[in-house]
This record gives sequence, structure tokens and C-alpha cells, in this order.
Amino acid sequence: MGKSKNNFFVVWDGKEPGIYRSWEICKQQIHGYSSAKYKGFETEHEAIEAYNSPYWEYVGKNAVQKKPVPKPELIEKYGMPLLESISVDAACSGNPGLMEYRGVYTRTGEELFRQGPFKQGTNNVGEFLALVHGLALLKQKNSNLPVYSDSVNAIGWVKAGKARTKLEKTAENTVLFDLIKRAEKWLAENQFDTSILKWQTEAWGEIPADFGRK
Repeated sequence: MGKSKNNFFVVWDGKEPGIYRSWEICKQQIHGYSSAKYKGFETEHEAIEAYNSPYWEYVGKNAVQKKPVPKPELIEKYGMPLLESISVDAACSGNPGLMEYRGVYTRTGEELFRQGPFKQGTNNVGEFLALVHGLALLKQKNSNLPVYSDSVNAIGWVKAGKARTKLEKTAENTVLFDLIKRAEKWLAENQFDTSILKWQTEAWGEIPADFGRK
């Protein structure tokens, strides 16, 4: 490897995929593994971002532009996210407009659920529905994983048990209002111990469930 500046090594495909803190340990995971996929990074944040993304986004001619690395003081302030968790997010084209939402396993980015697109929705409504969907899924699976959302509004609405949206009901978004009603009903009728955590975008980059349309 020579005098590499890389301090962290991501193994997407190897004997044991993961993030390793030395080349020697990384090499043990890929030696003799014909289809190994791996790459070195300078910082732990870059490594975590890469591990939670598809391999091809970081290696080869289709690699996306390197993502900005947050300031060390932000990492010190917020720490690092809990990878053993799920993350939820929504995307909306217009306000109101076509909206969809999804939830993923934070460590790998594996999609756990996706709903939409729905007509005449808003991002806040989508974030709320995504968070409730995530909570219901975790309860159904009897899982103690926490759930991340980057939406202060959605977290507040869930804690209040009500979607405080100003969206006007129309013939096109009736289905959304039905979903909101069902989500509020679920919150009223179910107790849960799931930790709802705020995703600190300024420190960690975009939430893993992000649709990448900004």
C-alpha cells in the first residue's frame, strides 16, 4: 500500500464485510476472496458514508464526487450515529407535489419499506408517515433498534400524536389524509419503547434514507 493516508478501510464484499482500522486487518478479509470489493479512506466519517452506500458510488468510472467531510468539532459535539438502527426520510417534488417516503437499515442502506409516490403531498407529511411506519415495523418485529429522522417537525408531530399539517385536502390527496388518520390512530392505540433520534445532518451528512434529489 505504500505511505497511504488511509486510516480506515471499507470492505463491501469480503470474508466479513465491515469497516477496518488498518490495512493489515482489511487484507485478511479480502485475501483469497475473488470478488472482494474494498477501498481505503482517510476519515471514519468517509468510511461510514461509503459503507452505507453502494460500492459503485466510490470505485470506478461511475464513482460520484467525493462528499464533503464535516468539521471535527461537529463529530465531537454529536458523536457518530448508531449504525444498528433504521433511518427514514421523504422526498417531495413541489409543495404540495408528488411525495414518497422510505425506511432503510442504517448500516447497509438496505431498503425496508417504500411508499408512494402520492399526489399533492408535502415533505413534512411524508416524514411523519415514514416515522410512524418505521415505529410500527419495529414493534411488529419486536425490535429494539432506534429510528432516525432528520425532521424536527416529524419528530414533534409523532410525540404529539398528531400531524399538524396545513396541507389542504383535495380529491387528489384523499389517500394521504386516510394514511395520516391511520398513523394518528396507531400512535393513539400503541405503546412503544423505540428511541426516536434526530439525525445530525451537519455532522454526518445526508441521512441514509435520503432519496438523493437535492
